[in-house]
Amino acid sequence: MALCVGIWILLLALRIQAGSGQMVQMDPSKSGFVGSQVELRCIFINSNPPVKISQVTWQKLLNGTKQNVAIANPALGVSVLPPFKERVSFKQAAVRHRTPSLEDTTIVFSSLQLSDEAAYICEYTTFPAGNRENMVNLTVYARPLTRMTLTTPTIVARAQKRKMTVATCVSVNGKPPSVIRWDTRLKGEATFQENHNPNGTMTIRSNYVVIPSRETHKQKLTCIVTYRNEKITDSVVLNVQYEPEVKIEGFDGNWYLNRQNVQLTCRADANPPVTIYQWKLLNGSLPSNVEIKNNTLFFKGPVTYDLAGTYVCDATNSIGTRTGIVDVNITESPISPTTTGKTTQEPSTPAPIIGGVVGGVALLAIAAILLYVFLRRRQRTFKGDYSTKKHVYGNGYSKAGGLSNPPMPKSLQYPDDSDDEKKPAQIGGPGFQAGERDFDHESDDLKKPYFTVDEGESREYDERTLAFQYDTEPEIADDMISQTDGSVISKKEWYV
Repeated sequence: MALCVGIWILLLALRIQAGSGQMVQMDPSKSGFVGSQVELRCIFINSNPPVKISQVTWQKLLNGTKQNVAIANPALGVSVLPPFKERVSFKQAAVRHRTPSLEDTTIVFSSLQLSDEAAYICEYTTFPAGNRENMVNLTVYARPLTRMTLTTPTIVARAQKRKMTVATCVSVNGKPPSVIRWDTRLKGEATFQENHNPNGTMTIRSNYVVIPSRETHKQKLTCIVTYRNEKITDSVVLNVQYEPEVKIEGFDGNWYLNRQNVQLTCRADANPPVTIYQWKLLNGSLPSNVEIKNNTLFFKGPVTYDLAGTYVCDATNSIGTRTGIVDVNITESPISPTTTGKTTQEPSTPAPIIGGVVGGVALLAIAAILLYVFLRRRQRTFKGDYSTKKHVYGNGYSKAGGLSNPPMPKSLQYPDDSDDEKKPAQIGGPGFQAGERDFDHESDDLKKPYFTVDEGESREYDERTLAFQYDTEPEIADDMISQTDGSVISKKEWYV
């Protein structure tokens, strides 16, 4: 008994040692597009000494359920099960030989379908090592069908200016889904819609919405579909039909009497083109000398006052009728370009601005100079400060100062050249009455001080120098004024 147990343990150890070197090699993932071909690789790495391969089985694993795809057996041969029988085969021909080689059992999928997407297991059954397996994930892509179409062959611009879908771009049955965007100069908007199909694909639809108008005619509209790393583009040019846009040309505002070869032309921008032009004169009939050719009025002969009026042109196409109007007036003589207001306006320049800046600077400079002169003159006139002043009057004494009045002489002598002032009088005598009324007939200037002395200038104008000096008076200059008390003041030094 003990001998049997020992033999069994030895055999088990040998089996484990032999199986430790075996391996099934496969790619972790593979992918392909619907309708294409894909290979699922499966290679068995045998041990040394090699084990015996009894069978190889390919299985599809989907939602936890296994389904046999293909089987290779050395004794029974190769078998591919429905529904893969027509599309799955072993790559190596040696697998199908009477004495097969099963180390490489790679299978090939042709005409790949969306339903083929799943995990696939390659399982080796060996003796005495047992089963060895590996797995690969197969992903199936579906390239979408992309198309772009106009909503209607004819796009009509209506007066109501309503939005309408002019083009549609569709990516059908894509896996993974596509991304759609638009490239255009049109001022419109895009709408998007996604539909999930039962087979796992998606359909993306995008509509481009715009207000049809004359401006949208002949505009290019491009749909760009991005699928994985691919870009698919498709373009259309809009054909928008619209009513005529009418204007009348030929009247330049200078139709004068006896002018020759004048005409009016009705211009219309329309799609489709205008088929009918109709001319009429508002509140009247066309002049007798008018000749109509297509869209032009030719006025034969010289211009007369009969040509004046409001001319109307009706242009009609299959979409509708629009009108152009022009008022024609006749003058007696030609009008110069200046009169008609058609003179060319020179481009504005910054000269007025520069002139204003220069003038402002000059004005400020003049003001600064005047202020400087005024301050200099005032500095010369005012010799002190406003805080401490001594008002010195014509008698040489300060009213605010501390000097006591010195004795005055009884009479004063005047120079010979001052006849009007040679009137000796007793000053301070018995017959002299001093009062404000004695000065009423005199000028107010006699009551004003003629200069001030600042406290800081006491060095030059101390109390001793403020007293009168009775030396012979010098000749009076033209700008000096004599006072009744014998003093002389300058007009420039008048203190206000």
